Amino acid sequence: MTSVDRVPDHIVQAAYTAVHARYIELFGSPSDLAPEDAAFALTHLAPGPVLDLGCGPGHFTKLLTDAGIPATGMDLVPEFIAHARATYPDIPFELGSIRALDAPTATVSAILAWFSLIHLPPEELPTVLAEFHRALTPNGRLVIGVFESSDAVEPFPHKVTTAFRYPTDQLSEILREAGFTEVDRLHHPAAGDTRPHCALAAVKS
Repeated sequence: MTSVDRVPDHIVQAAYTAVHARYIELFGSPSDLAPEDAAFALTHLAPGPVLDLGCGPGHFTKLLTDAGIPATGMDLVPEFIAHARATYPDIPFELGSIRALDAPTATVSAILAWFSLIHLPPEELPTVLAEFHRALTPNGRLVIGVFESSDAVEPFPHKVTTAFRYPTDQLSEILREAGFTEVDRLHHPAAGDTRPHCALAAVKS
């Protein structure tokens, strides 16, 4: 894997704070989610409840809730949480970091990490997945979305701040080593300005 220094939370937070209004404009509604992505997450996260980590403006949290799957959103960026609370006042949203979940061990039924792991240096990913594993109940469910590469883990110039993409098989192996078993995957090839990306669904082994 590429060796990159740990990116502190405040750096990522500042990068998203700088573009939060534009981000909300582009991605702030459940209707902005691809139907295939929404269906994949709903299938593998039901019946919940779900902890939506890196929830951004709360669009996926809202989608889950409207589908009858209880969800709580969590994000590092205060502006996203303020927007989500104002827009969806009946849904709980919390400010926090994916690096240290405010949840007792084995108490979370399901976790959604939809493109919220992309700014972690690859060598830190196992530590964060171990935190997810700690928080999840036995047979707890995990759905993650990431950018996809063909043959190596590599950084790329994401529009907000440096991000990483993964070969899907290698990501599945990282999940296995962290104590998860893959149960399904979804691929999106590159199309226009959209980079190739994938989603994996897994259960806590």
